[in-house]
Amino acid sequence: MKRLDKSELIFKILAYTLTTFFAICCLYPFIYTVSAMFSSRDAINAGIVVLLPVDFQIDAFISVIEDKQFWICYANTLFLTFYGTIYSMLISILGGYVLSKKKLLFRKQLNFLLVFTMWFSAGMIPTYLNYKATRDVLEGVGIFDDKWLVVIAMGISAFNIIILRNAFEAVPKEIEEAAVVDGANEFQILTNVYIPMSKAAIATVGLFYGISRWNGYFWAATMIRSIIQQPLQVYIKYKLDEVKGYDIADITTPYAPESIIYGMIFCAMVPILLIYPYIQKYFAVGVNLGGVKE
Repeated sequence: MKRLDKSELIFKILAYTLTTFFAICCLYPFIYTVSAMFSSRDAINAGIVVLLPVDFQIDAFISVIEDKQFWICYANTLFLTFYGTIYSMLISILGGYVLSKKKLLFRKQLNFLLVFTMWFSAGMIPTYLNYKATRDVLEGVGIFDDKWLVVIAMGISAFNIIILRNAFEAVPKEIEEAAVVDGANEFQILTNVYIPMSKAAIATVGLFYGISRWNGYFWAATMIRSIIQQPLQVYIKYKLDEVKGYDIADITTPYAPESIIYGMIFCAMVPILLIYPYIQKYFAVGVNLGGVKE
C-alpha cells in the first residue's frame, strides 16, 4: 500500500472535512423541512425544532393532502415540466447537432450569436414584451392556455445548446462517415449515431431543463393569468404570503401554519429526489463531455 506524504495527507483530510461539512449544510434544510412538517404548533412557535420532530403530529400533512387546489397546481407543474423538458430538449438537440457540423454555412457567426446571448441579455422588459407577443401568436391560432405559453416561450437555453454541441463534436467523424456510406440520412445519423453516443450529455441537459421547469416561479407568476393554471411554486408563494398574515392568537389547529408550507415543500421535492439518483451517474460525465473541448 502506497504511503501518503504529509502534504497529500493534509490535503485529503481538509478535502474530506470540507466536503462532509458542505454535504451536511445541504442536507440539513431537507431534514428541518420534514421535522417542522410533523412538529406541533407550540414547538414551531417556540423555535425548539432543530433536528427531529417535537410533539409529533400528522395533521399538517393531512391538510396538504386534502387541499384540492394544491394538487391542481401540482398537476400544472407536472405538465410544465414534462412538455417543457421535451420541447426544450428537442430544440437543444437539433440546435446542438446543426452547430456541431463544420460544413455548416456561417457556422462561426451563428455560434458567436448564440454565445453573445449569454453575455448580454435584452433585459426584463424586452423579454416580457417578447413573451407577450408569443401569447398573442398562440391566441391567434386558438391556444388560450397560458401553460403552453410558458412551455414554448422559455424553450431555449444557449448554455445547454453549447453543452450538446460540444458533446456532438466529440463523436468520432469516422462513425458518421460509415453511416453515410451505409445510406443513412441526417435524421438517421442523429438518432442512431449522435444521440446514443451522447447519452451522458443529453441526460445532464435534460436534468438541467427538468429542474428549471419544476422550480420555475417568476415568469409563471407573471404570464399565467388564471390561478387554475398556475404551477406549484406560485401556489406555495401564495400560501406563504397568506401565512404571514395570520395572527398567532387566532390559530386553533394543533399545527402551525408554517407546517403547511413545509408539507407542500416536501411534496414538491419528492419527484426530483426520486429521479435524480438515476441521472446522477451521467451528470459528471455529461458536464465534462459538453464543457471540455480538446
